[in-house]
Amino acid sequence: MNVEELYEICMSIKGAEDTFPFDDVSLVFKVMGKMFALLPLDADSLQITLKCDPDVAVELREQYTCVEAAYHFNKKYWNTIYVNGTMSKEEIVRWVNHSVAEVIKKLPKNQQLEYEHL
Repeated sequence: MNVEELYEICMSIKGAEDTFPFDDVSLVFKVMGKMFALLPLDADSLQITLKCDPDVAVELREQYTCVEAAYHFNKKYWNTIYVNGTMSKEEIVRWVNHSVAEVIKKLPKNQQLEYEHL
């Protein structure tokens, strides 16, 4: 997997937008104006940071050596997945979708409905 594939996975999410709110190397993906993924373009190794259910976040770190608590993020909710072949592409797609679901469920009900009808 490469950065272009990760980009395509994130942009395939309904209503996804790509932004650079922090600097010109930290690519942030959002839905409904809320971040669901960070793809650092200047990292030494390919990685993606995703939001996660707090209980599942810890389990994921224990299950995969390629998953760590995200640096500079609330470690209760955010994990970084190092894309090094340890986790399958299908599994990464699953966690991207999980991240989006975590973001959407925190939105007010009217915005959740708006997202459903995009």
